[in-house]
Amino acid sequence: MKDYGTLSQAINKLKLEEGYKHDFNLLDEKIELKSENATFGVEEFEVDKVLRFEGMSNPDDNSILYAITTTNGQKGILTDGYGISSGQISKEMMKKLDLKDHRPID
Repeated sequence: MKDYGTLSQAINKLKLEEGYKHDFNLLDEKIELKSENATFGVEEFEVDKVLRFEGMSNPDDNSILYAITTTNGQKGILTDGYGISSGQISKEMMKKLDLKDHRPID
């Protein structure tokens, strides 16, 4: 298992070393790539990696980082909170991003 360090170090490694150059935004039922004016439904992307981070001084400071590849080859990252800070998303999106869905966690 590769050590990605902190959230900011992981973002840099994924972007610079592994080619996940885009930043995705999480919407209710889609992810958005504003730089390309594009959105992708749950069937139009795969989650390649899931990385979890917990704040050292504040237990509410929890983050999750997804490395994502779309069906048209766009590679990027999506960051979100988990636990108390997690956003509201559709059931389909929740299932797609579910950590327990037979996906290895790095």
